[in-house]
Amino acid sequence: MWKILALLCVTFANPAFANPSGTIRVIDADTFDIGGDRVRLFGIDAPEIGQPCVVNGQQIDCGRWAKDLVKAQFEGQTARCNFREFDRYGRHVATCEVAGRDMGHVIVGAGWAIAYRRYSDLYDLDEKAAAVAGRGLWAAVIQEPEAYRAASNTAPAAPDPACNIKGNISSNGRIYHRPGNRDYDRTVINTAQGERWFCSTTEAEAAGWRAARN
Repeated sequence: MWKILALLCVTFANPAFANPSGTIRVIDADTFDIGGDRVRLFGIDAPEIGQPCVVNGQQIDCGRWAKDLVKAQFEGQTARCNFREFDRYGRHVATCEVAGRDMGHVIVGAGWAIAYRRYSDLYDLDEKAAAVAGRGLWAAVIQEPEAYRAASNTAPAAPDPACNIKGNISSNGRIYHRPGNRDYDRTVINTAQGERWFCSTTEAEAAGWRAARN
């Protein structure tokens, strides 16, 4: 019992687990800096910056377009968020409110993002209303953001097939991925940023990389 109470005290005393709140800076249509914390809105998925779509016969950058609309709506305002978890990039995943309005409801309802049903049906009705009214993305021809990311994140093969272990650098540190690891196929090695290929796990660990957990 005492161990559980101690763990709870440590968890809630740690500011990393606090509910983010503060002034909004828009990163893209579903990601924000809020009071200094990077926040990914729970339950919605927006086009990536650079993701194309066709509107009225013209191709545009749908990610930039959605970001600009969300920025006009929320930039500089104050948000209060309810933390849910950290994602694999170390971002807070949360639902957030501005002046009593849920940001996800506003963004999906306006058609600037879609409901991310793989994680939640929270914004399902907002998306359906936007689709019926032809608002935002529902007036465009566009690939779903998740499918676009999957197609874009297919990483090139190793220059040397015998040295196919990927030494990645992220917010979680230096991690190596072997073929068969969960994130191997989408991990792209950027040698200009100090990332590299390894021929064996022994070589990777000697260089200071640790094994991916999955």
